[in-house]
Amino acid sequence: METMYLIVSVLLLILVICNKLLQRKYHHKNLPPSPPSLPIIGHFHLLKQPVHTAIDKLIQLYGPVLFLWFGFRPVVVLSSPAAIKECFTKNDIIFANRPRLLMGGLTEKYSVIPLAQYGHLWRNLRRVTAIELFSLIRLDMSSNGRKGEARSLIRKMFKNSNGEFMKVELKSVFYKLVFNFLARILGMKPYFGEEEMVDPQMAKDKLDALRSKFSATPAFGLGDFFPFLKWISRWRMGKKTLEWFKKRDQYLQNILDGFRSRASISSKEEKEKKRTIVDVLLSLQETEPELYTDDVIKGIILVTFVGGSGTSTTTMEWAMSLLLNHPEVLDKARNEIEHNVGCHQLLDESDLVKLPYLRCIISETLRVCPIGAFLAPHESSEDCTIGGYNVPKGTMLLVNQQALYKDPKVWPEPTMFKPERFEKSKRENEGTKWIGFGQGRRGCPGEALANRTLGLTLGLLIQCFDWERVGGEMVDMTTGDQRLMTKAKPLEAMYRPRKALLNVLSQL
Repeated sequence: METMYLIVSVLLLILVICNKLLQRKYHHKNLPPSPPSLPIIGHFHLLKQPVHTAIDKLIQLYGPVLFLWFGFRPVVVLSSPAAIKECFTKNDIIFANRPRLLMGGLTEKYSVIPLAQYGHLWRNLRRVTAIELFSLIRLDMSSNGRKGEARSLIRKMFKNSNGEFMKVELKSVFYKLVFNFLARILGMKPYFGEEEMVDPQMAKDKLDALRSKFSATPAFGLGDFFPFLKWISRWRMGKKTLEWFKKRDQYLQNILDGFRSRASISSKEEKEKKRTIVDVLLSLQETEPELYTDDVIKGIILVTFVGGSGTSTTTMEWAMSLLLNHPEVLDKARNEIEHNVGCHQLLDESDLVKLPYLRCIISETLRVCPIGAFLAPHESSEDCTIGGYNVPKGTMLLVNQQALYKDPKVWPEPTMFKPERFEKSKRENEGTKWIGFGQGRRGCPGEALANRTLGLTLGLLIQCFDWERVGGEMVDMTTGDQRLMTKAKPLEAMYRPRKALLNVLSQL
């Protein structure tokens, strides 16, 4: 026993010395302000749950450019427009990398767009997805699919209501609808039929299975901050977790094989007519197999579902919650739709450009209820400066969008839901003050798709139905999951068809 204690003591001493040497290496530099740290753990003792709230307090004490030690990993946290602008303009290439996190390497092999290192692979993936998945031409081509799915939902809700107020649980409705949207974009059949869309119990097993398959990979593991604990991170994943990843990978492989089989039996004319993003990637695989591997193609399918499902669902749920709590905003949005679209036809994606206030509602929702307190992490590939401070190579960058949105110096009355603030010049309120879809080279490539999805769905729900809160009580705005900042309690609301739209709805 004494020998074990001696070994542990020696190891701890070595770690403390290594940690001190590492921090001394950075000590002479003009680093951003930083609170006192402890040996080995750095500033982890200050990061009590929820982490973003603890960091907000440190920002108030030390300023909007903050330097922290997460174990052995140096981290810079930004929360001011000036610092964010400098980071993603002058230093955009330097911060175009992602930190090589252990979980991403074990499960996704760094072959998906969000995790890929800035370089040849990432540029090719970005180019292909920008052209074949998120380009205006592709989005226009897939608009009929989204229109069909959205109107199918409206039709089912109309039939269920019988003209009276009916309660609906919107979280599962949004999740099913978004999955159908994304499946259509990839060239797949919708996952859920019309009968399954509104009933929360119908297709519950199918919905739970999809949530399980396409849930986001945990962001961090112990080994990301303590290199000597990487083996523990692998051990903690365990056989059960690895088996789950294998099942998901096999599910994606089956999807890919299905596209291959379809392509092999289709005529040349059919291939050209129904050329999906997966078909394009498979054709590229024939000419550049070392670049467009099966893992890369499966990664694009995975990111489409993971990146699009949770974020869009959560944003729509928060938006409807805010509208229910602010009926005057709901009325103003409905009046805009009636004025620009009318009551004799249903809103379509092509009408969204005529609905600036609806766009303001979406932007303000993402400000008041952002998807995650921080943007996805970046990492510096070279030494650089931000706000006059030195930031060493290998520093992880966290942009604290939640602290930015709560800053009264940046956003007057930051806790108030006021879509009108976005009616001003777009340049004045967006850019580095509003970063709902990220910034720089690693900004979200699916922004245009997200805006169409959110605008079409929310617009139709506002146009077609009257909405009330269940029991008349204010909707609970408590946050649950701290990673995606989801609602703690799924949103339920009362709806009924609007009299002015009865004729149109009855013809669906």
